[in-house]
Amino acid sequence: MRPCIQFLPHNTIERIIAEAYELLSDPGVRVHSERALRLLAEQGAEVDFETRVARIPAEMARQAVETAPSSFHLYDAAGQPVVHYGGDDVQFDPGSAAIEIIDHGATVSREPLTPDFVRFIKLADGLDALDAVATSLVCADVPQEVADLYRLYLALLYSGKPVVTGAFAVETWRVMKDLLIAVTGSEKALAEKPRAVFDVCPSPPLLWSEITCENLMDCARYSVPAELVSMPLTGATGPMTLLGAVVQHAAECLSGVTIHQLVNPGAPIVWGGSPAAFDMRTGTTPMGAIETMMIDCSYAEVGKYLGLPTHAYLGMSDAKIVDGQCGFESGIGAVLGALTGINMLSGAGMLDFESCFSLEKLALDAEIIGMAKRLLDGMIERETPLALELIRQVGHAGNFLATPHTRRWFREELFIPSPVVDRDFHRDWEAKGSLDVTERAHRRVEQIITAYEPKDIPAEIAREMETITLRAAQAAGLDHLPEQ
Repeated sequence: MRPCIQFLPHNTIERIIAEAYELLSDPGVRVHSERALRLLAEQGAEVDFETRVARIPAEMARQAVETAPSSFHLYDAAGQPVVHYGGDDVQFDPGSAAIEIIDHGATVSREPLTPDFVRFIKLADGLDALDAVATSLVCADVPQEVADLYRLYLALLYSGKPVVTGAFAVETWRVMKDLLIAVTGSEKALAEKPRAVFDVCPSPPLLWSEITCENLMDCARYSVPAELVSMPLTGATGPMTLLGAVVQHAAECLSGVTIHQLVNPGAPIVWGGSPAAFDMRTGTTPMGAIETMMIDCSYAEVGKYLGLPTHAYLGMSDAKIVDGQCGFESGIGAVLGALTGINMLSGAGMLDFESCFSLEKLALDAEIIGMAKRLLDGMIERETPLALELIRQVGHAGNFLATPHTRRWFREELFIPSPVVDRDFHRDWEAKGSLDVTERAHRRVEQIITAYEPKDIPAEIAREMETITLRAAQAAGLDHLPEQ
C-alpha cells in the first residue's frame, strides 16, 4: 500500500474552486498582452482594453479545464518517455534560476559563470535520483538578454535528461524553441515527444505580464508543455490565510489554463506554483516554512481534483549554507510533496529564498529524494505467507543473515544511500577522517563530475545548437560564447 497524506477535504476543495471561478469574472484578471486580450474577447470574455482587465466567464474556464490533458510525458535524448506528469506519479528536478552560487566551504555566495553551470549540469545528469535537470543557474558571463536561452543550450549539450526551464523574454522563447527543435528534429517531433517544460509565472494578485502571457501562448501554439507557477505571498501579494492564498492561486492558474487552451485545446499544461508564507518580521519569502509547504500541497490537491498534472517548488531551504536548517527544511518539503503525489517537485540544490544554488546541497538532496521515493513504495507484500514459515524455520536462537530470503530481498526492501549518508560505527567514521555531511557531499560532487562522460550528440546537431545560441548572443553584443 502506498502511503499518502491529504490536507483538504473534498468539500473545501470545491469551495476553493467555486471562489476561484467567481474571481475570474469579478474582479477579473489584468492581462498585459494584446494578443491574449483579443483572444479572450473573441471567445466571449468581457474585456476592457484600457484597463487591460478581462472578466472570464466561469463556463469558459471550465471548458478549458476539460480540454487540458490529464497527463503527458517528457522525453530524454534517446526519445524515451522518462517523466510522467499525471496521476500520483512523483518525480524530482533541481530548483531553477538561481542568481548566486555558493562554493564548498564558503559563507559568501557569488555570481555563477559558465563553468559553474557545466559542473552543475554534469552533476545533475549523474544523480540517478533526479528525473530531470533544470536551467538552475543564471550565468553572469553572458548578456542577460540571452541568459535564459544560454542555460537551455548548456543543459541540452551536457545532459540527456528532460529539462525544466523558462524564458525571460518573448523573443528568447522562440530561440529556445529552435534549440529544442534542433535536438528533436522538427516542430512535429517536439510536440509529439517534448524534451522540456517551460515555467510561466503570473504576477500576484491576478495579473499576467506581457512576457509571461506571450510565453504561455507560444507554449500552447507549439504544444510545448507549460508549467504554471502562481506565487501568492500570504499577507503581501495574497490573502494572509493559507486557504485564501490557495483560492488566489487557483484563480491565477485557472486564468492561465483558460488562455492556454483557447490558443490550442489539448496542449499540455501543469498546475504548479511557488507561493510562500510571507515572514512579517523580516519581509522575506521563506520557502522552507511549514506553511509554505502546506499551501503547496493544498493547491496540488486542487489541481488533482480538476484532473490536471501538478508541480510544486519543495525541498528547498532558506539557510545560507548547507547546515542543519538546510537539511530539515529540505527533507520535510520533499517528503510532504512526495506523499501528496505531486508530479514534479522542483527545488533540489536551492538555498536562500530560492536565489542561491549549492552543488553539495544537490548531492545531499539526492539522498533525501532517494528516501522519499522509497517511502512512496510503501510496505510491500513480497511473499505469502508474509514470514510465517521463514520465522519458524530460523527458530528461537537463529539469525536471518545467511538465509536465501535475506539475500533475495534486502536490496529491494532497503534504500541504500551513497556515502553522503553516514551509517558507520563511530570508530569507522573517525578512521575515514571524521567527515561531516557537507564534506561527504562535496566528495560525492567531485566524484560524479569527474566520472561524467560526454553525451553522444551528432556533430551537425551540436553545430546547429551552437549557431543558434551564438547568433542570439552576438545580437546582444557578445562576440563569442564563454569557455565551458
